[in-house]
Amino acid sequence: MSARSAQEEEEEKEGESEIVRLRHKEELSRKKVYKQQPNSNIFFLVDRTETLSQCKNILDDLKKTHQEMENSEKTKIKN
Repeated sequence: MSARSAQEEEEEKEGESEIVRLRHKEELSRKKVYKQQPNSNIFFLVDRTETLSQCKNILDDLKKTHQEMENSEKTKIKN
């Protein structure tokens, strides 16, 4: 049997480090999302869970405001 060359061992190490780097990148992509800076074309990497929570709060506020507007329209129609 022939011993592995130093080049083969180096290539194997590089392959393993590439796998580790890709796994880390994949984990990060599950935890992070891009959020647009208001009034610009600039995006920042932010926490996914926090951003989702903020979006849900904004949606709830908008639904509440919409409901209030509909109720006020109904009141105006009745009068």
